[in-house]
Amino acid sequence: MGSTMLPEEHLIYPHRRRGMDQSLYGWRPVAERPKGRWPGDRGLAVMIVMPVEWHMLDPSGKPFKHPGAMQTPWPDLRHYTTRDYGPRIGAYRLLRALKEAGLKATVPVNGIALERYRPLVEAALEDGHEIAAHGWSTDAIHHSGLSEDEERALVGRTREAFERAGLTPRTWMSPARQQSFRTLPLIAEAGFDVCLDWEQDEVPVAMTTDAGVVQAVPLMNELDDRTLLIDRRQTEDAWADQVLEAAAFLKAAAGADDRRVLGFTLTSYVAGQPFRMSAVRRMLAGLADGGAWSATASEIARCLDSGDTESKESKS
Repeated sequence: MGSTMLPEEHLIYPHRRRGMDQSLYGWRPVAERPKGRWPGDRGLAVMIVMPVEWHMLDPSGKPFKHPGAMQTPWPDLRHYTTRDYGPRIGAYRLLRALKEAGLKATVPVNGIALERYRPLVEAALEDGHEIAAHGWSTDAIHHSGLSEDEERALVGRTREAFERAGLTPRTWMSPARQQSFRTLPLIAEAGFDVCLDWEQDEVPVAMTTDAGVVQAVPLMNELDDRTLLIDRRQTEDAWADQVLEAAAFLKAAAGADDRRVLGFTLTSYVAGQPFRMSAVRRMLAGLADGGAWSATASEIARCLDSGDTESKESKS
C-alpha cells in the first residue's frame, strides 16, 4: 500500500493557542471568572426551556435527522402522532404545571409552527413566558454544507415569520441545536443576541462575531428530558432527582458572592406524558422552593451589564 499524504491545510491551525480553537470567546478557568449576583441577591438562575416543534412525516434527513424525526419507513405514524401529542396535549399540561409552581419558561418555536400552533403561542405569552425563535423547522438544520446565502435565507425566513406574527424575539435556538461556522454572525445580523445552542459554561458567555455580540446562555444537554428518559432510559424519578441535585449543587457552588445558571429542557411530547407529570410537578415544586431566580433567557441576558460579562475580556 502506498502512503497517503494529508493536504497541507489539514496541518494548519489558525486558532491554535491557549484555550479553544476558535475566536468567539476567551478561555479561562472558573477561578478567573468575574463574580456577580442575580436579582434579589440570588446565586442561581433556573432557565426552563420548552421547545415547540413541528415534525413532518417525510423529513429529508439532511445532513442528519433531527433527534425527534421519524424513525421507521413511511408512513411512520407511531412517532408522528407521538410528536403531534406534544403541542396538542403535553405542552398545555406543562404550562399548567409551570403556572402552579410559579415558574417561567423560554419557549423556542419553529417559524413554520407559529401559525399552526398559534393558540399554544398565545397561551405561553399569556402566562408570561418568553417566545424565542427555534429556526425554521426541524428539517431545516444549520450546517456548514449550506452556502452563506442558503443559511442567511433560513434565518431571514424565520425572522420574517415572527414579524408577521407580531413577535420580535431576541433569543435563538437552532433546530437540533446544530450550527454551522456562520450561524452566530448570521443570527446576530438578523437581530438575535441571545443563543441557547452553546453550553460551555455555567454562566452566560459573550461571544463576539463580526455582526455583534451574542450571549450564550447555557442549556444543559446532560439534563435534557429526551436524552435521559428516551435515549438513556432512566426513570422519571431519577431524572427529577438529577435536576434538583444539579440545582442544589450549583446554588452551593455560587456561595454568597457568585452566580450560576441551571438550564434544562422540558419536551412536550416527553415530559408532558401523564405518567411523567408527578415527577415533573415534584421537580418544579423543588425548584420553586429552592430560592432560585426563575428567569427566561432574555431576562438573564438583560441582567448582565458590561462589567459582568466577558465582552470586555481579552480573547487570547
